Amino acid sequence: MKNDNIAAISTALSAAGVAVIRISGLSPLAIAEKMFTPVGKTSVKDFEPNKMYAGEIVADGFSDFGMCVYFKAPKSFTGEDTVEFHSHGGVAIAQGVLRKVLSSGARLAENGEFTKRAFLNGKLSLASAEGLIDMINSQSEGGVKAGYSLYRERLTEKVCAMQEKLTAALSQIDADMDFPEEGLEETSREKTADTLKEVISEIRALLSSFKTGSRIINGVKVAICGKPNVGKSSILNALLNYDKAIVSDTAGTTRDVVEGSIDINGVRFNLFDTAGIRDTENDVENLGVRLSEKTVKASDLIIFVMSALGADQNDEKVYALIKDLPHITVINKTDCGTYKDARADLYISVKTGEGLDDLRKTVYDKTIGKVDLNGDFLCEERHYGALKNAADKLSAALAAVYDTPLDILSVDVLAGWQHLGEISGKTASEDIIDDIFSRFCVGK
Repeated sequence: MKNDNIAAISTALSAAGVAVIRISGLSPLAIAEKMFTPVGKTSVKDFEPNKMYAGEIVADGFSDFGMCVYFKAPKSFTGEDTVEFHSHGGVAIAQGVLRKVLSSGARLAENGEFTKRAFLNGKLSLASAEGLIDMINSQSEGGVKAGYSLYRERLTEKVCAMQEKLTAALSQIDADMDFPEEGLEETSREKTADTLKEVISEIRALLSSFKTGSRIINGVKVAICGKPNVGKSSILNALLNYDKAIVSDTAGTTRDVVEGSIDINGVRFNLFDTAGIRDTENDVENLGVRLSEKTVKASDLIIFVMSALGADQNDEKVYALIKDLPHITVINKTDCGTYKDARADLYISVKTGEGLDDLRKTVYDKTIGKVDLNGDFLCEERHYGALKNAADKLSAALAAVYDTPLDILSVDVLAGWQHLGEISGKTASEDIIDDIFSRFCVGK
């Protein structure tokens, strides 16, 4: 039921200093009255909004001394009346308080239901909610910044501004259809063409940032590949700064893909140490080679490793696989060999540490480049699809702006407007909305 009281533990369910149990809906204060006795003579009914009160929290079977705060609608996260109990942290304490809340007039919130109510009550846009998910799930500083940009409505503001321009164009088209005797159709078509060009240009600028934005949010996939015994696993261990992969002089030691993650300048890089690629009659090793090839093709960047001890036909086999893909060529083991190769970007020695800092810098520059992580990036696949569809519809309208009857022209312009609305939530389907909020945890 809309506006019924929902409740959940909003902090991690573990031993901690503080646990927060949140209640939102029609009458959370009535629940607080049953459970909280403030210090002194103050009654819960007399609580001032946004002010913390100390007192006794009656839980299920025990009591705790903590805090209670009331947020009055609409000045709350959900836009509804909200109460939070701040108890001592701990699994048993938090669960006991929640059980008492649920028996006192609330039901357990669904995944993301607090944030969904915030969206439905106009407290944030759909894109802002997705930014909040990105912030919560982020494993890097860059991911947090990109999510925060979404959460603070920067993309929504740009999209809404574009929609306003298209709304003005649609109004002009409608006026021309309603009052053809005014003779302004030719002028309005020119204005519509200018508007379409402007909006399409803005959309394309956003689309161009998607590759970088996606990498910042999801991490950059980097495959380390080469023939056996060139030091791929040693490079992985050195970059991770701990022994993740087994290192051995025996060729074919790595049979599976070994993964690890590092942070470079605030961006997460997911590294994949692949099995040595070579011709072999060993069935198990062949499976590893096939998996390596698949991993390489799915990566954003490949570190192609050769040995300073020399090259052979297996190096050429690997190079044939990766030469047309984004890659850097690294010659390893410079401490014990002098082989040079015209394709080499870097010469390194894992044993001495020579060139490892340059390798980290090159990996970053090749995938992220000189971008400001505080800038605005398109990060979500859903947003990319909506903007791409909007651009296609508006481009079709622009191509026919001088030749198509006005009523048909308005169909493509309106379709472009609607695709933009999928980002803010103005035209998003119920299935899309439900899917987005299902990605939240209970309590958010």
